[in-house]
Amino acid sequence: MKQKWIYWTDKVAEEVRKRVEKSPILQKIVKKKGYIVYDEKTPSGRIHIGAARGWVIHDCIAKSMRDKGMKAKFILSSDDMDPFDSIPPDLNKEKYKKYLGMPLRHVPSPEKGYDNYADYFFFECVEKFEDFGIEAEIERTGDRYERGDFNKAIRTVLDNAEKIKEIYRRIYGRTIATEKLPFCPICENCGKIGTTLAYEWDPDNGIVKYVCKPNLVPWAEGCGYEGEISPFNGNGKMPWKVEWAAKWPTIGVVCETAGKDHFTKGGARTIAVAISCEIFKYPPPYPSTCDDIGKGYEFFLVGGKKMSTSKGLGVSFIEVFNMLPPELLRFLMIKTRPETAIDFSPDKNIPFLFREFDKYERIYFGLEKVDERDKVNASRVYELSVIGEIPKEKPFRISFDFAVMLVQVLPREERLEKVIGILKRTGHLKKELSDFEIKKLEETLRYAEKWVREFAPDRYKIKVVEELNEDVLRKLSEKQKEALKQLGEFLKIDRKDDEIWDEIRKIAGRVDLKPEKIFEAAYLVLLGKPYGPRLIPFIQSLKKEFVVRRFKLKS
Repeated sequence: MKQKWIYWTDKVAEEVRKRVEKSPILQKIVKKKGYIVYDEKTPSGRIHIGAARGWVIHDCIAKSMRDKGMKAKFILSSDDMDPFDSIPPDLNKEKYKKYLGMPLRHVPSPEKGYDNYADYFFFECVEKFEDFGIEAEIERTGDRYERGDFNKAIRTVLDNAEKIKEIYRRIYGRTIATEKLPFCPICENCGKIGTTLAYEWDPDNGIVKYVCKPNLVPWAEGCGYEGEISPFNGNGKMPWKVEWAAKWPTIGVVCETAGKDHFTKGGARTIAVAISCEIFKYPPPYPSTCDDIGKGYEFFLVGGKKMSTSKGLGVSFIEVFNMLPPELLRFLMIKTRPETAIDFSPDKNIPFLFREFDKYERIYFGLEKVDERDKVNASRVYELSVIGEIPKEKPFRISFDFAVMLVQVLPREERLEKVIGILKRTGHLKKELSDFEIKKLEETLRYAEKWVREFAPDRYKIKVVEELNEDVLRKLSEKQKEALKQLGEFLKIDRKDDEIWDEIRKIAGRVDLKPEKIFEAAYLVLLGKPYGPRLIPFIQSLKKEFVVRRFKLKS
């Protein structure tokens, strides 16, 4: 029976397959290279978390294709031939201003161990891909230029320069792009690429004439040199919007989306699609066609703010990657459909993500019943979120809320052993944990501690009152004091959570007091305030002797 519901990544895979089946050009490409899902990033500074949304989207589409038997791979490129056009605020301006206008791959790295500026910022992220569950072939656009991969496309672009100018004119009106050749040489005198203007193409000799103009752009100064150079084998690059179109037939891309800013009417995708269709005669990759550029994915906001790589604004991928487990970051990006913006606030979202992931995992393993559509969606999200092999049965986990409480009351050096002891004593753990489960337990505790330390609102902070004082005792009614004494007596031996809850209800009946008033009293004598974390797990995490003594109103 045909499945009624299908997840969006699988829908995209099917749509791409249908497009290929209808296009002889794409059929030939796919037969030779397979289904290529592509993405690219200009590493002009620390890469913000928004870029990672595109990486995950493309990675999951490629995975969905492979799940359907399609020979697919995800390629991610560093656009390291783009010009260095601004200095991030955390770098030395005096040191780096002389490099403004040069290709990023020719700018020195801020740290040792990397070949250049672009590699430093790009591989800072890529080195995390295995931990992040992204399967991608990594490449540099500059390497393709130097190898000559783009030579054919460069010649096509220069031979059709007037047609490309007309496309710009049609979409933008008169701009600098309508007055120059669609190629940017690297100046032989100063090494800059952002300040050069190519003005004549000699197709017979394969030479472009150019000038390195002092005032071409506001962020870099050209040297005034005039020369002529072959446009091939890494001596320059096509403007990015032209280059985007040139990459598709050169590499054989069948699927590449991008952020919605690129998909605005008259934006970069509009130009690239027009050039792809009219100049290269190549069907643009999903989600675009020659008639409709389609839609890009929504922004990843942090606290409601959009980010910028080159200006150093917003939160970087590395920062968010270190805030929560990689599978939860994947989970956040996968469960949110591309057309929906993600607004991430660590104080609110991190606990919510832990709870949601646990819910989706329970649905996947059939431990929580939902309707067919939710089952299909939740199961697929879980499959695409898990890094490595999917467990054969639901692994044991503790809730993030419980972990938040535990890290505040247990000493770090003994924490893991004590947590396991508490779980066994209270009946929550009835088996020996596997190495994987222990790893996940340690991970949850580690991220809970980080969240408490850096992001948690005050209401989540716990500090046990060391000594009872008269102010606290005066706030308790006689009924509350009697209820606490009876509860303390009951807790002299180990109890399970449900046993404690049953006893609280019985005590409430005996002393004629609502259970919430007993909870309020317990919080007051333990924390000095009438509220706190879930009471029963909390008292189970404390030393039994301390709880008994405190409930008997002794310091």
